[in-house]
Amino acid sequence: MTQNDIIKTHFKKHKTITTLQAFSMYGITRLAARILNLRESGIKISGYMIPVKNRLGEIVNVKKYYVGK
Repeated sequence: MTQNDIIKTHFKKHKTITTLQAFSMYGITRLAARILNLRESGIKISGYMIPVKNRLGEIVNVKKYYVGK
């Protein structure tokens, strides 16, 4: 199963994915590149930034992607 397949399956089950989830759940370090591949294959994927705490307790932003406009 390719990383693109893993992400498509994740979208079907969970509807959204963040860069942190992609790394911690699947070891995918370049989610944005995989999202670009999926978009180029015709899948409509949008996203927005969400605030999360990093391991130092600081608030940082990560991208949350979803299928749709």
